[in-house]
Amino acid sequence: MSYPNAAAALKQYRNTDSNSVSYESPHRLVQMLMEGALDRISMAKGHMSRGETSQKGSAIGRAIAIIDGLRMSLDLPAGGDIARNLDDLYEYMGRTLVEANMNDDASRLDEVARLLGEIKFAWDQIGEQAVSLSKRTAQKTAAANMPVIG
Repeated sequence: MSYPNAAAALKQYRNTDSNSVSYESPHRLVQMLMEGALDRISMAKGHMSRGETSQKGSAIGRAIAIIDGLRMSLDLPAGGDIARNLDDLYEYMGRTLVEANMNDDASRLDEVARLLGEIKFAWDQIGEQAVSLSKRTAQKTAAANMPVIG
């Protein structure tokens, strides 16, 4: 899975009234986008339950914009089947959010939150593995570069 256009996705995130985003790794930016979309879906569900139509629509629109940002950032040629499957899934999530908005259907919001949550869980695991690998590589490099005293 490849996200070469994380900056474009970040622009979508910034357009959703988020707080300032510092310079983060591309991996962390994608995590933040997913967190932002999940937050907006949760907000939309609350607005839906309270009958706050305008706020519900706004939160769903922001979630869709973030998911579209994630979708735009995919590198389909380099990402192969995984990127194509994610593209299809993100497109499905966007359609499902529109349906949830039109029909006041909280179960559709839950469905998208579950799907995005599963993707985020996998993405988080990749990050933990990358950090662990990076630390091991740094330790090996440091050990290899230590002067021999003797």
